[in-house]
Amino acid sequence: MKYDISERYNCVVITFKGNLMGGPDAEQFREKLHELIEKDKKEIIVDLGKVKFINSSGLGILIGGLTTMKNAGGELVICQADKKIESLLMVTQLVKVFNHFRTLDEAAEYFHEKGKED
Repeated sequence: MKYDISERYNCVVITFKGNLMGGPDAEQFREKLHELIEKDKKEIIVDLGKVKFINSSGLGILIGGLTTMKNAGGELVICQADKKIESLLMVTQLVKVFNHFRTLDEAAEYFHEKGKED
């Protein structure tokens, strides 16, 4: 499981690459989210545009990340899921759990608009 972390649009963007299948990297990812929370960075966009495959463990990582951020008063959204991943989210009903956006810009705009409301 490979990912890059960058900050854009006043949000943290986590771009996963390749296969999202859990394993030992899952704990490292969880720790990274806690580091971000400690730095008061709680608006997370997970970019799935470069993910080729995701299994149940990969979905678990995303759900765990969402839960971690919500418990800290933040939010995690996903963007750019391809058709296969989108259909997996529909079949598992996770489409009702995650805020999902077609593009990174739409996800960033969501947080920007949300910030105006607060």
